[in-house]
Amino acid sequence: MNTYSRWAATTVTAFALLGLAGCAGMSEREKGTAIGAGVGAVGGAVLTGGSALGTAGGAAVGGIIGNQVKKPK
Repeated sequence: MNTYSRWAATTVTAFALLGLAGCAGMSEREKGTAIGAGVGAVGGAVLTGGSALGTAGGAAVGGIIGNQVKKPK
């Protein structure tokens, strides 16, 4: 992994963690969506070598999955 990709993955992770710090007033479904988007963004960045499109795609897919997992029954 080159320096730029490592920097991008670290930055995305840091922003995801900071964003999750504001989740205190969220419902379980909203928290699931946010966590899924953060994990998906990191995964997308790692798998595509820091590509912006891969990061955004991973965030979108992760957010959808997180939203559906925490969906009320």
